[in-house]
This record gives sequence, C-alpha cells and structure tokens, in this order.
Amino acid sequence: MSKLAIIGTIDVVPGKRGEILTALAAHKARCLRDESGSLEFEIMTPHEDETRVLLYEVYRDDAAFDVHRRGPSIAQFRKETNAIVVGIQVTKCALLA
Repeated sequence: MSKLAIIGTIDVVPGKRGEILTALAAHKARCLRDESGSLEFEIMTPHEDETRVLLYEVYRDDAAFDVHRRGPSIAQFRKETNAIVVGIQVTKCALLA
C-alpha cells in the first residue's frame, strides 16, 4: 500500500483564524501522538486570505486516514470549531516517488 496525502482547505468565519489555528495545533499534537498511521501534519496560512487555512497531512495508507477521520481527535476539533468553520474541503492525493 502507498502513503496517502491529504490537502485540506478550511474556510473560517472572518476574524476567527487565530482560534482555528489554536484548535488545529492541539488537534495536530493529538493526531501525531495518538494515531500511529498519522505521519505528517502541517498547518499553513495564506498571506492574502485571512479566512482560510490549508493543511498538508500524510497517512500510512487509506485505512490510517479512515481511523483518523473517525477518531476522537477530529470529533473534538469539530465540536470546538463548529461555530467558526464555514466549510472544509479535502483532496486525497497519491504520493509519487
């Protein structure tokens, strides 16, 4: 099986990006600590768009991503940020050599 990369885009209520970044930092720490298939998790902020956050995540395989998206950390993140997230888009990618 090959590794799976995820590109995530989170659209945030204007003025709330700092709050989402705090919640994402905690989520990232939990994922990397508690999910053996979670290999990399990067949080990025576009220079010209204060209402958007980008994510780059790498998982051991599709099954590891399924564990992540059904796990307690993402549930906690969603609960904490429900009022400030406008939308989330996820693109699954194959990692090429």
